[in-house]
Amino acid sequence: MKIVNKKKFVRTTSILIIVILALIAFTKKTYSKVEINYIEDYIYEGDTLWSIAKEQISGNTYFNNKEIREVIDELKNLNNLSSSNLSVGDKIKIPIYK
Repeated sequence: MKIVNKKKFVRTTSILIIVILALIAFTKKTYSKVEINYIEDYIYEGDTLWSIAKEQISGNTYFNNKEIREVIDELKNLNNLSSSNLSVGDKIKIPIYK
């Protein structure tokens, strides 16, 4: 392919690059104003991370479309739990959308 008009080619290429960079810059921004809050819940007799995660999947929109193991891992990380063992009376933070 032979370039006939170099000025026109450079101008068109420059405009195309600017448009592509602008599209990339604007697509990374999110315009949603979703705030994540946390509720604290106490651990009662018989509570497990599995039961808490199962309850949160069904009633908490923050965990929509997540598998139960993902929810358990997120709860463990959020609450700095090294294991899945819970003690009665402990508090656990649970993320929710405001």
